[in-house]
Amino acid sequence: MRISQRIGLSLFLLVCLLLFTACPQQTSISKIMADPARYRNKEVGITGTVTDSYGILGQGAYEIDDGTGRIWVAATHGVPSRGSHIGVKGHILSGFNIGGRSFGTVLEESGHSAKKY
Repeated sequence: MRISQRIGLSLFLLVCLLLFTACPQQTSISKIMADPARYRNKEVGITGTVTDSYGILGQGAYEIDDGTGRIWVAATHGVPSRGSHIGVKGHILSGFNIGGRSFGTVLEESGHSAKKY
């Protein structure tokens, strides 16, 4: 291998490494709801279907279902419509726990992409 090929390959691998470490940790809603403190101050990614949404002037909230559970998402960049398949990333804000169940756990959105089916 020539030196220019080695440098090119090294740069390619470095860029790939940076891209993969910048992606949020994708997890299921059931895992988040089972232990919300574990995900506090970490960016997580969730995919699912919007089951309910409320918004006004680009802000609001929507509920997402990934097949394992549901979670509310606080949005400041627009609210997707009901039935949209969505990928969302953000930080977990936890409410309180009673009898082993988590209440008031919300994903504070930092970005999303949606597709209407």
